[in-house]
Amino acid sequence: MTTKTAAAQAGAPQRRFTFNLRQSGIYIAFALIVVLFTVLTDGALLTPQNISNIIVQNSYVLILAIGMILVIIGGHIDLSVGSVVALTGAICAVLTVQMGLPWPLAVLITLLAGAVIGAAQGYWVAFFGIPAFIVTLAGMLVFRALTLTVLGNQGIGPFPDQIRTLANGFTEGYLGNVGLGPLGGADLVSLLVGVAVVAGFAFNQWRNRKARLNYGQVVDPFPIFVAKIALAAAVVLAVVVQLARFRNLPWVLVLLAVLALGYSVMANKSVFGRHIYAIGGNLQAATLSGVKVKQVTFWVFVNMGVLSALAGVIFAGRLNQAGPTAGNAFELDAIAAAFIGGAAVQGGVGRVVGAITGGLIMGVINNGMSLIGAPSERVMLVKGLVLLAAVAYDVWTKRRGRA
Repeated sequence: MTTKTAAAQAGAPQRRFTFNLRQSGIYIAFALIVVLFTVLTDGALLTPQNISNIIVQNSYVLILAIGMILVIIGGHIDLSVGSVVALTGAICAVLTVQMGLPWPLAVLITLLAGAVIGAAQGYWVAFFGIPAFIVTLAGMLVFRALTLTVLGNQGIGPFPDQIRTLANGFTEGYLGNVGLGPLGGADLVSLLVGVAVVAGFAFNQWRNRKARLNYGQVVDPFPIFVAKIALAAAVVLAVVVQLARFRNLPWVLVLLAVLALGYSVMANKSVFGRHIYAIGGNLQAATLSGVKVKQVTFWVFVNMGVLSALAGVIFAGRLNQAGPTAGNAFELDAIAAAFIGGAAVQGGVGRVVGAITGGLIMGVINNGMSLIGAPSERVMLVKGLVLLAAVAYDVWTKRRGRA
């Protein structure tokens, strides 16, 4: 340790343990919901197969939530994502099933189609000044009509094995299984991936803490810092162990991890990400500061279109068919995931990890209530109340912060 670093650590303020309601409340709520449904289902919620089902069944919502959180942070909304999912799934089906194109080329063309759709909507919002609510509401109707036109009001399938594997498949057990005592065998590669993720997370947190110390900023006491990392590591490893005991890691989970990491870095570390927060936080100040508001807004919607296309491919591959009713109400799930995950109604606030957590909360509620045999109307009731509670909680914490 250098003399400068040691001096910084000695002089940096060490705060007592504090609890940030706005940032940490979502994770506490998620834990409580998991515990509740674990008790109600007699442990069935946390079985290896069911954990895998929750991830695979909600993958498309989590992908949409990543894009939606950026749109909402920028002060906008996108009501068309469900219809875009349906249209891009139909495009992929036509390219692969009817035209026989190689699946990588078909997926690439589908993602480009999503980018074009996002660019079309982004143009009207950013450069023509029409509110995003109106533009995407019109897009929801237009793209649903185009879906029906492309499909001819019938489903197209089946999809190539590779696309189905991406949506429903699992990684191979390249190194075989390893015994875990009473837990039985588990895939060694999956366990090593889990250990690597935990090690990377711990290193990143340590590096951030060191940087804050060097700048003399307030940090948690070291025991609290270690406890937080240990808790996060325990949760990640517990999930990975359960997945490794079932059928290894789902490929869609690998995809989600890459997206979550990439978009978290982009939102928190890049100039583009900081501009999104600036625009949503204070549009006038961002404009006066030289932020290219129109260009940033345009590319946010292009990104939403690409992620919607990716979700369309995943969803169609999971069903092994592109159908005219695909994507119904997906926009509501994505928006709910973003707001439950901590996004502010006015924009300027939100995190990618929070949106993913919000999507998982919705997924656990759906899955848990299905396991206990609750009717669909009760599921919708609970999800609506959870969304209302999340927004009310956001408003309450803001007022509490001002006070």
